[in-house]
Amino acid sequence: MKGYIYTLFADADPGVGWKLNDPIFGKVPTLGACVPNIRRVVVPGDHIFVISGRAPGVRQYVVGGFQVAEKISALAAYGRFPDLRQRFRDDGTLSGNIIVTSDGKQSPIDYHANFERRIENYIVGMNPRVIEAEREVARARGETLNILQDLFSKEGERVSDVIGRWRKVDERQIERLVGWIDTVRG
Repeated sequence: MKGYIYTLFADADPGVGWKLNDPIFGKVPTLGACVPNIRRVVVPGDHIFVISGRAPGVRQYVVGGFQVAEKISALAAYGRFPDLRQRFRDDGTLSGNIIVTSDGKQSPIDYHANFERRIENYIVGMNPRVIEAEREVARARGETLNILQDLFSKEGERVSDVIGRWRKVDERQIERLVGWIDTVRG
């Protein structure tokens, strides 16, 4: 068992109102178009963890994670998860992480480059753990850098100093990270 932890792009911080659309932490968590390098190498049983993107005035935090159940194509996901097809919400924000249309072409609202690389290895997850409540987010912001420094035996002033954009995690690190998330969620 292995896993990966990665950082969302700048300003993608659910704790300050960012509406997370990839990954999606629902009853069945999914990862559709982002981090194709990670989606390509994970296998069922592996774990994927996500850290908020840098946002002004707040510390980054571990948003959550899940275990990989299976990998399917984006077209298969289109049929299986109709509620996760890309669309705009009433407030104009993007929703959904399935970037194909019914005929397998790129969704007209998808902004990703390298479309062909992004439609394979749609991740269907299980065992989601997400930090959502305001008090949980506050605690996670205060503890994330310390837990990452401890997990990777590396000092740094920011999350990027410790893990860069993404990093592989081993079984021991996964167990500790899952345990920490569960503790934060109380």
